[in-house]
Amino acid sequence: MPSLSDWYSAALGVSPYPYQQRLADEPWPDVLEIPTGLGKTAAILLAWLHKRQRQDAHTPRRLVWCLPMRVLVEQTARLARQWTATLAGAGLLSRAPAVHVLMGGDVARDWDLRPEDDAILIGTQDQLLSRALNRGYAMSRFRWPLDFALLHNDTFWVFDEVQLMGAGLPTSTQLEAFRQRFGVALPCRSLWCSATLHPRWLASVDFAARCPAPQLRTLDAVDTTFPQVIRRIHAAKRLQPLAIRKTKDLAASILKEHRPGTLTLVIRNRVKDAVDLFATLKKDKKAPPLCLLHSRFRPADRGRVLEEALSVPGEAGRIIVTTQVVEAGVDISAATLFTDLAPWSSLVQRFGRCNRAGELEDARIFWLDAPCKTEQAARPYTPAALARARALLSRLEDAAPALLPRSEDRDDAHAVLRAPDLFDLFDTTPDLAGADIDVSRFIRESDDTDVQAFWRTCPGDMPGGDMPGPAREELCPVPLGEMRDFLKDKRQHAWVWDSLEGHWQEARRLRPGMIVLLRDTAGGYAPHSGWDSAATARVAPVIPAAPAPVPTGLDSDTHSHAAWQSLQEHDERTLSALQALLSNLDGPVPPDCLPALLTAARWHDWGKAHAVFQEACQAQDDGQVWAKAPQMRAYARRGFRHELASALALLHTGHDDLVVYLAAAHHGKIRLSLRALPNEQAPAGVRRFARGIHEGDSLPPVDGMPGVTLSLACMELGFSEQGASWADRMSALLEHWGPFRLAFWEALLRLADWRASAEDRHHA
Repeated sequence: MPSLSDWYSAALGVSPYPYQQRLADEPWPDVLEIPTGLGKTAAILLAWLHKRQRQDAHTPRRLVWCLPMRVLVEQTARLARQWTATLAGAGLLSRAPAVHVLMGGDVARDWDLRPEDDAILIGTQDQLLSRALNRGYAMSRFRWPLDFALLHNDTFWVFDEVQLMGAGLPTSTQLEAFRQRFGVALPCRSLWCSATLHPRWLASVDFAARCPAPQLRTLDAVDTTFPQVIRRIHAAKRLQPLAIRKTKDLAASILKEHRPGTLTLVIRNRVKDAVDLFATLKKDKKAPPLCLLHSRFRPADRGRVLEEALSVPGEAGRIIVTTQVVEAGVDISAATLFTDLAPWSSLVQRFGRCNRAGELEDARIFWLDAPCKTEQAARPYTPAALARARALLSRLEDAAPALLPRSEDRDDAHAVLRAPDLFDLFDTTPDLAGADIDVSRFIRESDDTDVQAFWRTCPGDMPGGDMPGPAREELCPVPLGEMRDFLKDKRQHAWVWDSLEGHWQEARRLRPGMIVLLRDTAGGYAPHSGWDSAATARVAPVIPAAPAPVPTGLDSDTHSHAAWQSLQEHDERTLSALQALLSNLDGPVPPDCLPALLTAARWHDWGKAHAVFQEACQAQDDGQVWAKAPQMRAYARRGFRHELASALALLHTGHDDLVVYLAAAHHGKIRLSLRALPNEQAPAGVRRFARGIHEGDSLPPVDGMPGVTLSLACMELGFSEQGASWADRMSALLEHWGPFRLAFWEALLRLADWRASAEDRHHA
């Protein structure tokens, strides 16, 4: 097998630092603290690849890289694709793993189809943590359980730039503690890393109890003897406070200090401040080329701006006005840096964007010493955190990394995920009012959550039901609070897709992660400045290269459609696909529950023998019982779910609760709760009904199984003629196996079903 040095030489043209070699050769640490610019991304990615090539048992096959900002995701994904392709092309890597991106406006839809393959997922904490909490943003609610399962089994989580994660950091540590407590089907572990990380930051209540002393790895004495390391950690950057409050005065100072041929970087704490400063600078006709970069752009506009920002400055130089999006991970080096006062860990990262490699002799940093005594003035930070940073800055004249003091400064006033929260989130059924548990408090601060907006021409009062869903290039992230204010102040309408009713409806209650449709005449966006609630001009809709056929939230299972398959044929193919999947995954199911999983695969679609399903197949009356048809008509009963009929039949015939649950849950629509939909009705005299199944419905004998009469007695609380209630049975199952293993077995059956559905057979 090629050595790690061979890989570094091929992919980066350099030799690995000693710490990078140790990361590949030794067991994974819990914490990695490496100064900016010293190859942390390459160290982790190449170590993971090298260990997977060696078939290291402690290195899961999915690398999930969780980052706080979109610009970091884009850069990391670009490097991952470049390095893996180079290694595979040079014959040093047998097969390049697929690289999938999950961030607002760019969400990989089918990364979860092949859990047996090595894969790299790179995404924002919004997208990844929401999925890890079983409430995935910008995706169908019925696919939440699949992503939840795969992100907690056979996954190596890397939480990068954790000083920016806010509420997401304790959530990441709590989830790791819960995986250790409740068990997983396949190994899963986490690595937290940053240039300014203190292990104390990881001490959330459950994680601290299970891992009181996280293992830390950083540079050692040998690393610091390398000339390039010496240059970086001793790179001089003269510090100077700047007592300026007005935007026009700041703009004048920036233009005065800017030097031709160099890059001047200005980092503001709030998007609005950055946009206002950019507009003020543009008014000066003598200003050098200007660039505005923040997170509120549609993908094409963001890509254009980022490419411009990272290009080499011309003779006049360039001024980049930006926000925290360049605070960490972005390979940019300015001769002059202006920055708002920020928490110390953030300032250390910002200083790393100035004279990054120690190539300049006269680099300068100006920090804005503006008073932030109130919560409003300090946002998105706190007055206490800014005061602590000011105290440290007042004692410094140079920001060379070797001179910066280490601080444990961190605000810990975040919501903390506890075990009861995790168990509540396992059930994905909305409440009677159609609402879900809001997980945003576990992901970001309450005023820092997004919806995804897109603009379309809507000639009527409402979008038509045939309007396609948005493609990724149309979506722009917008802060939830700003969208609410925009709709209220501008008296504009917005629409969201109702996955249960199957049509667009007016957005009356926004929540994080929603995809929101706006009229193109509503304004709110400009290509050069991104989301801007004050913009009134028409927003030109993006013409997607490949428009989505249906809205993202539509309650359809896009991998379940196939050509004609009989019920017996489909069930046998599902069982065969499951056995192959289990073989490729190296035995994730213990012997005491393997029979239940195999039985569920064999009979998961028994309920399709129901007359309602067979009528929807539109098949000839040839006595065949069908499981798959090329085209289905609407069900005669609203909300009909064949999987509930399967589960009830299995319960009636004495199968254990795990078999019953897996059959019920294999489309993600019936899990821990069992009740009728709000708009569901049954004929007079029917006592119990739910999801299109009526008390007393029957299934005919099929494929060796007897005919059965279905009872919904398990809907009742307490004991009934069927024994324990559905809720009690499923809760006991969850307690016994834990959420991560139960979800994983559910996911295996679902994937096997999809694969069986893809095997076409034409009906004569």
